[in-house]
Amino acid sequence: MRSFPARTAAAASLTGALCLAGSLVTGVGSLGSVAAHAAVSCEVDYTKNDWGSGFTAAIGITNQGTAALNGWTLTYSYAGNQKLSQGWNGRWSQSGATVTVANEGWNATVAAGAKIEVGANFTYSGANADPATFSVNGTTCGGTPPTDPPTDPPTGPAPKLKVSGNKFVDANGKTVVLRGVNRSGGEFACVQNNGFWDGPMDAASVTAIKSWHVNAVRVPLNSDCWLGLPNVNAAYRGAAYQNAVKGYVGLLLENGITPILELHWSNGLWTGYDTHCATANAECQKPMPDARYSPEFWKQVATAYKNDTAVVFDVFNEPYPNNLQVMDYNQSWKCWRDGGDACPGLTYEAAGMQDLLDAVRSTGAANVVMVPGTSYSNDLGQWLANKPSDPTGNLAAAWHSYNFNYCKDAACWDQQLAPVAAQVPLVAGEIGENTCGHSYVDTLMAWLDQHGASYLGWTWNTWNCSSGPSLISSYDGTPTAYGAGLRDHLRALQTLRALQARQAGQAGQARRARS
Repeated sequence: MRSFPARTAAAASLTGALCLAGSLVTGVGSLGSVAAHAAVSCEVDYTKNDWGSGFTAAIGITNQGTAALNGWTLTYSYAGNQKLSQGWNGRWSQSGATVTVANEGWNATVAAGAKIEVGANFTYSGANADPATFSVNGTTCGGTPPTDPPTDPPTGPAPKLKVSGNKFVDANGKTVVLRGVNRSGGEFACVQNNGFWDGPMDAASVTAIKSWHVNAVRVPLNSDCWLGLPNVNAAYRGAAYQNAVKGYVGLLLENGITPILELHWSNGLWTGYDTHCATANAECQKPMPDARYSPEFWKQVATAYKNDTAVVFDVFNEPYPNNLQVMDYNQSWKCWRDGGDACPGLTYEAAGMQDLLDAVRSTGAANVVMVPGTSYSNDLGQWLANKPSDPTGNLAAAWHSYNFNYCKDAACWDQQLAPVAAQVPLVAGEIGENTCGHSYVDTLMAWLDQHGASYLGWTWNTWNCSSGPSLISSYDGTPTAYGAGLRDHLRALQTLRALQARQAGQAGQARRARS
């Protein structure tokens, strides 16, 4: 995102028990008819995050039968005045007190032993009791609720990360999915003579971020400020700036949060089509990183953090050589990868993504490196074909998505993102919308969750929820209407993970008791 500065929830759970039935079931919508006398064996997990006037419901449906479910419909009822606002991962509807969720086309089949997850937001007043029973394809599932699972925020230290296939894993080989926020400020405050950051970057502010169950924070940086170039006030450049970054990175690490350091504003003069400032100084988003300073920036950053692979590097914010009207689409991808002579028409020498990756690896750093796409990081169409060569294998694809970008629907995501996510870790380093709502990010997060991708909302700053877009209205973590979508989604996921861990532990105890 181009930076635009002007200078407790309750959790409850319900686990459905095993159920069997053999009656004729008629599906809803496009499901058609399910085979007569098809046995259904199911388990339903229900959790909620309640903030007094509304809540997010997270529901897991496990097929415990011996055959796949080919089409499913979940129904249940509330006892109060709960009203559906919006749902994801299924086609949600409500008639009176009864809520119905029918499968989407992409999650219609649930293999034996597999689990699908759906969720929705509701409003209510008065009591908010859990549903008493659930039905899947007409078969009732019921049970006794367990005690509430723990939903504590992450604790330190942050995990050491590396790439395994298309996933991030920690030192024990456990999969890690990064979900979090951007913390803008370090890219612009220093060059605008306003300090190092925008707003507080202290322990209390990190605690507020943790309360959203964030496990990653992306920190945009400025190459002129880091390198100590003379256009920056001496108080905010060089060692002073580097120490400010070091202090914040340390706070994140000790709180169990993965820091993602990212080159946001860089040097290079571009005054042609789609320019953002008429200066070579790092005072705005440039089409490409520059060869003069950007590789040196990454050599220094990598040297500073190469001994801690809990720190992730995002080499450049939003390249857009294909938008400049000086090269064709295929050439823009060569420019993206190689820089230099591969960027005809660019009025400064560019460094390619391979150059920046090489700069990092030349220091001996094996940290995970994220490499963005083109078109302001919204296009991954030729990312795999032009992927930089990484001797460590610790490479991830970065992608940005807002409701006003061109790649903003499931058809594009399936075409461009899914093939990339199948080969390398995919990180949506910025997601957001300018509606002061969260319907777009709700849909996007559901797709990313289905594909095991990471994502971070833009941005944890108290700007306008539309023009920022800003997640918060106060640094104590009070969300904007837009930010509430990300906060509630992350909390619901954490509640669900805690419940799943509890159930796995109970199942293990039961197996040991029988042996």
